Amino acid sequence: MSTTTPGTTRRTLPVVATALTGTVALYIALVAFGNITDFGTNQDFVRHVLAMDTTFKDKDLMWRAVTDTALQDAAYVAIIAWETVAALLLIAGTWLWARGSYAPARRISTYGLLMVMLLFGAGFLAIGGEWFAMWQSEDWNGLDAATRVFLVSGVVLLVNHLPNGQAEPTT
Repeated sequence: MSTTTPGTTRRTLPVVATALTGTVALYIALVAFGNITDFGTNQDFVRHVLAMDTTFKDKDLMWRAVTDTALQDAAYVAIIAWETVAALLLIAGTWLWARGSYAPARRISTYGLLMVMLLFGAGFLAIGGEWFAMWQSEDWNGLDAATRVFLVSGVVLLVNHLPNGQAEPTT
């Protein structure tokens, strides 16, 4: 015998999607804000990862290193811009979920969550972790944090796409 009353899913799933999307929005907004207001802290992180100066210095890999500080800083500014756009999309998605505009909320939230997943998955796990051998560094290894953010964002994306039993426009 089910204890769920009819319509419970219709009411609770958007609340859950709102809360979880808002959580990732808050996180990535704080990350972007921190990177903007305390530019130097993660600038050093990006510079060390790209320079590969704390890896095993295998001659077969070191040709990948980016040691030009202008290129390193350009990459860091691009990361901050990406984080900022993702945060704005997720804030908008949270607002749309909260006001009951489910189809646009799902669409906008998907874009924001995808941006977070691409940054932390393709950017930090694949490019930083593998291409620049971040996994070799004891001091400048962000793979655990990137994995957590990637997985949490993926779970939120899945929740955002669960059917809530309401007819939605296909636009």
